[in-house]
Formats: sequence, C-alpha cells, structure tokens
Amino acid sequence: MHAALAALIVGTAALGGTSAARADTYVAISGSGSTWSQNALDQWRRNVANNYGMTISFNGTGSSAGRNDFIRETVDFAVSEIPFQASPEDGSPAEVSTRPYAYLPIVAGGTSLMYNLKIGGKLVTDLQLPGDLVAKIFTGQITRWNDPAIQSENPRLVLPDRSITPVVRSDGSGSTAQFTKWMSTQYPQIWGTGMTSQFPPSFNFKAQSGSLGVSGYVANPTNGEGSLTYVEYSYAMKSGFPVVKLKNVAGNYVEPTAANVEIALREARINEDQSSPDYLTQILDGVYNNADPSAYPLSSYSYMIVPTQVGGIFTERKGYTLGAFVKYIVCEGQKQAGALGYSPLPNNLVKAAFDQISRIPGSNVGPYNADSCSNAGAGEGTAPAAGTDGGGASGAAAAAAASTGGAAAAGAASDAVYDANGNLVSGSGAAGTAVSSPFTLASESWGPSQTGMLVAVVLVVVALLAPPLLLRGRGRGR
Repeated sequence: MHAALAALIVGTAALGGTSAARADTYVAISGSGSTWSQNALDQWRRNVANNYGMTISFNGTGSSAGRNDFIRETVDFAVSEIPFQASPEDGSPAEVSTRPYAYLPIVAGGTSLMYNLKIGGKLVTDLQLPGDLVAKIFTGQITRWNDPAIQSENPRLVLPDRSITPVVRSDGSGSTAQFTKWMSTQYPQIWGTGMTSQFPPSFNFKAQSGSLGVSGYVANPTNGEGSLTYVEYSYAMKSGFPVVKLKNVAGNYVEPTAANVEIALREARINEDQSSPDYLTQILDGVYNNADPSAYPLSSYSYMIVPTQVGGIFTERKGYTLGAFVKYIVCEGQKQAGALGYSPLPNNLVKAAFDQISRIPGSNVGPYNADSCSNAGAGEGTAPAAGTDGGGASGAAAAAAASTGGAAAAGAASDAVYDANGNLVSGSGAAGTAVSSPFTLASESWGPSQTGMLVAVVLVVVALLAPPLLLRGRGRGR
C-alpha cells in the first residue's frame, strides 16, 4: 500500500517537474506602438500572464513611436495601423528598417467619433453626421454645434449654440493616419493635406497624447462638454460616452459595432503578394465606399510588426515566446474582440497570419489547423450575427451588450476617464485591472493552470484510494 502511494506521489512530482521545466521555456519579450489596439493587447497580455506564465511588456506610445522603436531595435515587436512609411505623404522623414520584418494582422475595429454634447443638461446620444461635415469640423470650417448643416442632419434635436472643440492626437498616431487617410480619400477638396500620422497644429483644437488622452478629455466633466474626437471604439465604450452615427454610402447612419465593422471590411483589399514587403497590409478604399446598409466606413485592421531574423536583442527563445503569444491572439484571443470594443479577424486573415508566424525565428506553432485554432471571426463572405441594422447601443450600453463571456478590461495606466455624471470609470495613473478567463493555449508549453489541475486530480485520486488501501493493510496485519 505504501509502495503504491509512494509511486503515485513520485509520478506526480515527475510530471510537475516536467511541467515547470516546460513553462520555463517562455522568456520575457517587449513591444511598443499603437494605443488604438492597446485595450485588446493589454487584456491578451494579462490572459497569457495569468494562465501560461508569459511576460509580455507593451508600451502604448503611438504607432509612429512603435515603428521607430522597431527600426532602432529597442523592442522585440511593434504594433501599428499603417506600415512603414517609405514615402510619407506629409513630407516627414522616410521610415526605413534594416531589420527584416513581417506584418501580421491582430484585430479589426472602427475609429469612432466620440463626443460630449448636452441639451438642457441631458447628454445627447443619437447625433448623426455625414463624412463631409466631419471633415469640415476637423478643418475648422464648421465651428458651432447649431450650424445649419449639422442641424439639418438632426431634425429631432434642437442643437445648442455652442462652440465645437475638436480634440486631436498630439503624438504620431495610427488613429490619426487612418482618420486623415479617410478624409483625404473621400473629401480631398476639404482635407488637402493627405494622410499624416501627426495632426497639423490647428487654432482652437485641443491636442492630447494617446487614445486615453483624447477620450479622457472628451469625457472630462469639467471641460469636455462640446468636444468631439476620433478614437478607437473600445475607448468610447469604456468611458460610457456616445459616438456619432456616421452616414455611409447607402445613406444609413451607423455605429462601429463589431458586426458593422466586419461587414465594412469585406470590401477591404489585402496585399496578397507574398514577395511584397507590405504583404497582408490593407487598402481601404472599398471599405469607405461599401454600399452595404450596415457598413461602418471608418473600419480597419491593426498589425503587429515581427522580426523574421535573429539579431540585436531578438533571439530564438524570444521568437518561441512571440510565436506562442501571437497564436493565442489570432485564435482564442479573437473571441474577446467584441466584448473589448473591436471586431474579430476573418478566417482568411487568421490563416494568413499563421504563415507569418512561421517566419518568426524559433516559433513552433505549426500550420493553421481549424481544430486547434477556433476563433470568433466570420468566415469569408458569411453573414454576420444578428444586430447589424446599422444602429446599435452607444457607450456603456454597448459595452454591456457586448460582454458575453470573455473579459472586461478596466483600464491601463492612464489619465482619468469620467462618465456623463462625472464618475471615474477608468484610469488613475496606475495600472488597471482586468477579468480574464482561462483558455487553452495550443502550444508545447505547460503552464501553471495545467499543473494546478493535475495536482488537484492526483489529490482526489489519493483521497479515494487511500482509505481502502489502509483498511486492506490492517486486515492483512491481523
């Protein structure tokens, strides 16, 4: 009896030792860049830290800074909404990386137009705008909320005679690049600057750093009233503030819900030339002009820039960790996209992402396999889920409706963000918390969760077997 128990305990110890050793194969890696996708990245980082013992650092400094950090080889990966700018439209210096790299899509989303406008002390939640009026606001051609052009789009509202405060990014930003690209493509007669990551200085505009900076300004109960900003929908959801219903080509006013973004991005053209340095990057003209009644025009993807060669700070051991982290993102991580204010990647981009992961030195994730990579993305050309009538709840209501499982992030290190009543809803200068759900990471590594489950199973077995074995031993002793 004692021999049997001893063998069981020794076997458990051996398995536990092997698990610990395999968990140790992950090494710390770091990245920087996009705040547009940071809410999703932060949640995914917490999940893999809690469940698999990975240490993934990410500094949300803006897409431009992230690309430059990658060029300087001070980070292992970068995240950006646009590729390296070899010939910037705004005349800024060319971005040239001597470090071999690949682009890898990680999440889709909508750039929303978050606002703070009250009528008779009550927050407006159903503001409607066409794109040309948005462009005129952000070029200073429309300056007051009761401008006749805005009023004509909102006949149910009596808009106040109040100045509009456009809030823009002060740092180099993928959000600014996507927003100005849209204005430049659709309304060149209004926005003649072209695409730029750095919003031009403008009289009476407020410039803030990062997505939390612009969303925090709009939501601030002291000086936010009357303001309007462009920011990833996730931040508007977290703050509980409404977003503009943007007029699409079909003439409908739509919000950047996960379903509306997914529909819009069906018309995105992806660079599928694997010999091109811009392989898998996006061309969005078709998205802007998508005639589907539910398409949200300001929809796009965010990309991770990964090394394809060992060198500098990047090693094969880091590549092993990075490959496993990215596989988690494009597989299980996509299931949380909607609840976090984003839209999951379609299956064709998930499959293409696996080809890019295989180019990371040291990665060991294998080819795409639908059985081991279930994600929430819609299949190519398939209909989205219900709730795509072009409307949808705003702010906190949308966040509550979207939280169907997954996780709810409660903010990263940030400036304070307030709701309509002046209550702090996220940010305090300290790292925020998040609720994470356990997932199975399909890799060779064994994490703490698996070890804990194994130990629990063995303890149950011991509890069941020990009493009969003890009684049998006593019977033999008699």
